[in-house]
Amino acid sequence: MLTHHVLFWLKPETTEQEKQAFRAGLESLEKVETVKSMYIGTPAPISRAVVDTSYTFSLLIIFDDLAGHDVYQVHPVHKAFLDEFRGLFEKVVIYDAV
Repeated sequence: MLTHHVLFWLKPETTEQEKQAFRAGLESLEKVETVKSMYIGTPAPISRAVVDTSYTFSLLIIFDDLAGHDVYQVHPVHKAFLDEFRGLFEKVVIYDAV
């Protein structure tokens, strides 16, 4: 199993409509055949010094293995998402784990 966890910080001027479109774009990634499960979230209202709530969206995808992840990275659906929404990113941090 491989987990692919992506945190997105969208630019401050991103509108609510753009955020809704961005979330729909994230949801479209589930169409990639190697995605076994996926969760999209926003920061929980938790106030603790060790909890980072500064990001805009969290995307967690589970793959069976590294090969499934590699298919996802070059998949047309993933590339279309990046092409459409890359301009909204201020920062992206990715954690991949096996």
